[in-house]
Amino acid sequence: MTLHQTQSYYRAMKVIYKITYPNGKIYIGKDLTDSINYFGSADSKIIERDFTREQRRDFTIRKETLWESETASDNEVNLKEVEYINAFKSNDPAIGYN
Repeated sequence: MTLHQTQSYYRAMKVIYKITYPNGKIYIGKDLTDSINYFGSADSKIIERDFTREQRRDFTIRKETLWESETASDNEVNLKEVEYINAFKSNDPAIGYN
């Protein structure tokens, strides 16, 4: 591995992502480490109410990266998250889980 590849490997990509649930509702979140298996911190109790026991047995969600940066500060990422929450209206309970 070259020095450039090593530096790129250890530099965490900061991302804003959108989770889409089977009912079409969304959650917008941020991840400062770009973890492939991080799916946000939406309130599980609220989400659980939207699905029956049967629906929960086979459950697929989609995670899309909406924005990414290697150089943005944490504050810039926070502001970008709010921008996307407002743009997608995911804080409206009829639309999303923010």
